Amino acid sequence: AVDNNESAVIVAPTSSGKTYASYYCMEKVLRTSDTGVVVYVSPTKALVNQVVATVYGRFTKSLPEGMVVCGCFTRDYRNNVHNCQVLVTVPQCLEILLLSPHLQDWVNKIQYVIFDEVHCLGGEIGAEVWEHLLALIRCPFLALSATISNPEDLTQWLQLVKTYWERVEDSSVELSSTKMESKSKQRPQTEARKGSQTFKVRLVIYQERYNDLEKFVCDIEDNEYKFVPYHPCAALTVNHIKDYGIPSDLALSPPECLRLYDTMRSVSPHWSRAEELEPEEYKCFKNKVIIRKRDVREYEAELKKELVGWVEAGSMNEVRRVLNSLDPEVEGTFRQEKKTNFPLLVETLQNMNLLPALFFAFDISMVENFAKDVLLHLQRKLKSTKVPDSEKQKIRIESKLRKLSKYLEKEETWTKPTKKQEEKLRQYQARYDTLYEKCQTFYEIPSDCTFASISAADKEFMDKIFSRMSRVHNSKHFCSMLRRGIGCHHGSMNLRIRQAVEMLFRRGFIKVVSATSTLALGINMPCKTAVFLHDSVHLDSLTYRQMSGRAGRRGMDNIGRVIFLNVPLPKIQRLIKANVPQLKGQFPLSITLVLRLMLLAARADDKADAKAKALSVLQHSLMTYNQPKKQNIVKLYFLFSLQFLLRQGYLDREGQPQGFAGLVTHIHHHEPANFVFIQFLVTGLLHKICQPPKPPSKVFSEEVMEKLVLILANLFGRSYLPPCLNEEQITFEQSKVFLDDLPDEFAASVQEYNRTTLQVFGNFLLSISSQVNLEEEYELPLSGTSFKGLQLPEAIDFTAELAKSLKSPTTAVSPFACLSGHTDLDLFKMGVVDPIVFRSLGIHTNNIPVLHLKYYDKQGRQMPLNAYALDFYKHGSLSAIHTDNGLHRGDAFYMLKDFMLAISAISTSLTLLCDIEDDPVVLAFQQLKESYEKRFQGVWS
Repeated sequence: AVDNNESAVIVAPTSSGKTYASYYCMEKVLRTSDTGVVVYVSPTKALVNQVVATVYGRFTKSLPEGMVVCGCFTRDYRNNVHNCQVLVTVPQCLEILLLSPHLQDWVNKIQYVIFDEVHCLGGEIGAEVWEHLLALIRCPFLALSATISNPEDLTQWLQLVKTYWERVEDSSVELSSTKMESKSKQRPQTEARKGSQTFKVRLVIYQERYNDLEKFVCDIEDNEYKFVPYHPCAALTVNHIKDYGIPSDLALSPPECLRLYDTMRSVSPHWSRAEELEPEEYKCFKNKVIIRKRDVREYEAELKKELVGWVEAGSMNEVRRVLNSLDPEVEGTFRQEKKTNFPLLVETLQNMNLLPALFFAFDISMVENFAKDVLLHLQRKLKSTKVPDSEKQKIRIESKLRKLSKYLEKEETWTKPTKKQEEKLRQYQARYDTLYEKCQTFYEIPSDCTFASISAADKEFMDKIFSRMSRVHNSKHFCSMLRRGIGCHHGSMNLRIRQAVEMLFRRGFIKVVSATSTLALGINMPCKTAVFLHDSVHLDSLTYRQMSGRAGRRGMDNIGRVIFLNVPLPKIQRLIKANVPQLKGQFPLSITLVLRLMLLAARADDKADAKAKALSVLQHSLMTYNQPKKQNIVKLYFLFSLQFLLRQGYLDREGQPQGFAGLVTHIHHHEPANFVFIQFLVTGLLHKICQPPKPPSKVFSEEVMEKLVLILANLFGRSYLPPCLNEEQITFEQSKVFLDDLPDEFAASVQEYNRTTLQVFGNFLLSISSQVNLEEEYELPLSGTSFKGLQLPEAIDFTAELAKSLKSPTTAVSPFACLSGHTDLDLFKMGVVDPIVFRSLGIHTNNIPVLHLKYYDKQGRQMPLNAYALDFYKHGSLSAIHTDNGLHRGDAFYMLKDFMLAISAISTSLTLLCDIEDDPVVLAFQQLKESYEKRFQGVWS
């Protein structure tokens, strides 16, 4: 596909070679062009860092001055974005580039886009951005994933998008033939256009893993861990086989095939095919010294076919006995010891030669406590083996070394030492070297007190790692863990620590790593064993396959092990037999996206290209694919969005962007807070508070700055606290913790904005009610029980009388909600839309840009806002935000960084937009930007 400039969807298991296809694509572009660009889209920043390092290590090339091979672009870091040939980025940042009106020349240089982990299309957060990218790009692409259940549907949708671009390309060629001169000025032909690009999308499916996975359930007996094999067929039931068959991705290892055969034969002694499927007599195995994997797969298929045949023949009892016989025999699955005795678990794996291992948890505290418990266990173990006076000896030797070091530094300042001084210097140096070697023996860790593979990394490399971590908070603790072959990894952790864990694990130095799902998405950290430490609502079939796919190192392990610790057996059954959720797409539009598309169409250098991109996004949504009614909903949403933008003054009557349209799109991550902020700006509320103490002065008081931060925190720093904190009388040392409400004038402005917004989108909900599927609306969502029934005369009379008592019709609300007295008028009220709107429409409150001043949980208790952004501005202490405000240090760091970036974007945009040099709001935001960045730099590691 790459050689023919075609697009491809590649679905293959982890470690099967998907990544090499992307590097082949990069190499092709680098060999054939000096200006063409390959964009690698990664779902996480962790994967971005890894790919950048790989590209730097794999490719070198002599390029024209100013050009580099690799660039990187994330929200908080960018390097060589527009002058590189391989750009590694995240979806949100590539969307910014593709929708930038004045970057079309650079976009036209893109020859290939590689989407790694493209199944993120099915996620709940950020999935629409992946759709936008696939709809926006003209060039070929590679879409890689290991977990797509409906790749055919995805490929057909992508082919539809490519067919659209083929028509656009054909029409532009026809236009260029008649207006060659004007066309060449508007959009110069690049190498990407001159190439023989085709618009075909291939589907490549490869289902074979390099190594098999075997599952185990962790059991405990007499304070010892035992790993009981869990046969995949034990997850099945007779009814599941009868209704759905055996899942296509339920693979068996050779030992599991033999166990299934033995069980089937013992259950049914008169089995007609027993002799034929006898392993020693089977046609693919007989008289062979070496049995190939394809032979085992054929044998496995025959066994599965036979088992399904038993069900179809009515031998239900025999099948049930087979499945029951394969059930694991575990007794202590839920004993409390397993939750706390993590060191015993790790040592058991070490004794069984099952390290390196990744230990997955869905709670950051558990991830960190796991590594901490294992470290403390090794430290206690080391302490018990030491000689009683060894610590005192180490202190004495270190004291002597410090004295000798000072003397040697002093002696080096001599310009012309005498012979006596030189002799004395040599003696001191020799004594220093002897004491240093003796001191090093105190720091050596015995092999039974560490999980590290010392030979995997030399001293120079380790010194570089620890030097980079020297300024990190609590660096001694993390260095101590790494030296003993232990690591932890999660998204809230300091970047340098995460990178150190990744590098040392890949080198084989670290053997034990606890992690969240940050290591499940594409990160190259293969291991011998993957352990699930606990159950969680976040542990579903997709996450399970991503995490378990880390087990089994290509070229090193024939079998990868997956171990379940404290996960209920019914949950294990569901994980193994459940299919990966199908990619259905999310609602594709937001108000800010519509405004960004209008900006692109109005201000782009190439109007025809910009119009084609905008139409592609609007017409091609995975959610609306082959669903005309949902396509109509998207069209109506677009029209009502234009009406909203027109009312708010972001578009004129010709559809041209005006006013603060640019500023709103610069902070599009924070919708609807971006629209509310402009409301404050336009109505003059911000000018009222941004007044310097004396008119000639340009410096604002701290009172003004704190009030400004309070307003911004209510918009861009919204993090909710548990409602129970309101009921408790808790005192805090440095932080206020509870964020004050907006000042009255600002709150009234928000309410006015919400009323205008609900007026527009309430009418939108009324308009789309004609697209509803009433058959589905009369059914309960989970059971599917229908309450439509027959329309009896007495029922019609009753509903007619009931309708008379209502002040409004009920044509646009759920029939179940009507029973509670809800009417169409309730669609114009805040807080009640989600429970009453037709659920088959796929519209929710988050599609309507209203800002809730008060937020309540399902029990009706108010959830106060966390004042972390304002508290940090006042005291500048990250530790206080952690202890008082209840935020993890890593989470607090990134939340404060995000808040600071919002302030920076607003300040920069206001400076560019405002013609008045001494405008108080512009000056106030410049001062706030400087002071907040100064405080943030104080906690930067």
